[in-house]
Amino acid sequence: MSLLEAIVLAVVQGLTEFLPISSTAHLRIVPALVGWSDPGAAFSAVIQIGTLAAVLTYFWRDVLRIVTAMLADLGRGKLATTHDAQLGWMIAVGTIPIVVCGLLFKSEIKTTLRSLYVVSFALVGLAVLLAIVELAVRRRIAAGEYGRDVDELTWRDSIVVGLAQAAALVPGTSRSGATIFGGLCCGLSREGAARFSFLLSIPSVLLAGLYQLFDARAELLASQSQVVNLVVALAVSAAVGYATIPWLLGFLRTHSTFVFIVYRLALAGVLLALLTSGRLSPNDGVGQSAEPPAAVGAALAR
Repeated sequence: MSLLEAIVLAVVQGLTEFLPISSTAHLRIVPALVGWSDPGAAFSAVIQIGTLAAVLTYFWRDVLRIVTAMLADLGRGKLATTHDAQLGWMIAVGTIPIVVCGLLFKSEIKTTLRSLYVVSFALVGLAVLLAIVELAVRRRIAAGEYGRDVDELTWRDSIVVGLAQAAALVPGTSRSGATIFGGLCCGLSREGAARFSFLLSIPSVLLAGLYQLFDARAELLASQSQVVNLVVALAVSAAVGYATIPWLLGFLRTHSTFVFIVYRLALAGVLLALLTSGRLSPNDGVGQSAEPPAAVGAALAR
């Protein structure tokens, strides 16, 4: 990977990580469109540490309060004694599904599920689900119910949103999109769902990034130039991601997610057109033969 590729992919990561349009999908699609090799699941996971740094920087006060409260809980030998501590333990509970599924389907995540056919159908699938829940949210707002904030989160909410987050292991789904969808299903406001999505990303992205960095260290740190590329990519994705967070929170305060739904459907349409016309191969750079569309259902079922 050249330095230019690393910077471009870092900008893509910073722009798309927090938007419900799937950063992993864009890290597969952009290289395929311009003729670069697939950066791989390891690079995609490690570069998210940059956007994780953006979350920690933007929400540092919240994170500090939550961690302090959880440590105080442990010191007293009790759990969830304060609101901040309870939120912290809810985040921990919500992280369990994606950790378990990530370990169980590690091989598929690196290979089969990176097919551009899988990415296309995942883009469409979550777009449809978001559209359905957005219609329900509109009816709820029309009735004067604007949804709950993070301060009113329940244990059920954390489990539901955590399960939704696990679906983001399929490239094209979008971790932020899946968690916002889960939050809206639970009755959170759009801004509340996005805020919890940011906080819930911290442990899962950190664990995935560190695991992939250790697991693929020989590949990612093979030379000094690769190390420089990775460091630059992390810095760029952090800077772009930090600028994206307040924009998204402000946008969802007054707008729905329909613009992202339309974008997902349009992107999937273009991608499928390129795939069916033969201009793109579904598994370029992944290290396995191309899969026909019929294999998508089996891939997702595994």
